[in-house]
Amino acid sequence: MEKSKQRRVFSVELKLDLVKKIEQGNLGVSDITNVYGVSRTAVYKWLRKYSDIYRNETRVIVEQKSISKKTKELQDQIKKLEQALGQKQLRIDYLEKVVEFASERSGEDIEKKNKRLS
Repeated sequence: MEKSKQRRVFSVELKLDLVKKIEQGNLGVSDITNVYGVSRTAVYKWLRKYSDIYRNETRVIVEQKSISKKTKELQDQIKKLEQALGQKQLRIDYLEKVVEFASERSGEDIEKKNKRLS
């Protein structure tokens, strides 16, 4: 003989009371599953439906693709910054040579003279 499953319906009041006890820390999900013979999934559904604490819980899903994409973006940004830094250094080197050349042609140390004026 096959044993037929009996569908049980829990009242909203009972669900609210159990959710409240979980929120207060008086009961755990395991306690409710053992005492009332209800599945953990059902209890968690009650929590999402009736609890302010668990309803507002935000889940953050981190995917491997998003991590690798972010890493690639950061590597590209580093590359651009390194290029900009290299260009600025070339400009500084060029301007230093121009000042050096102008100093030699004029016979004066332009860099020292400029520092005295400032």
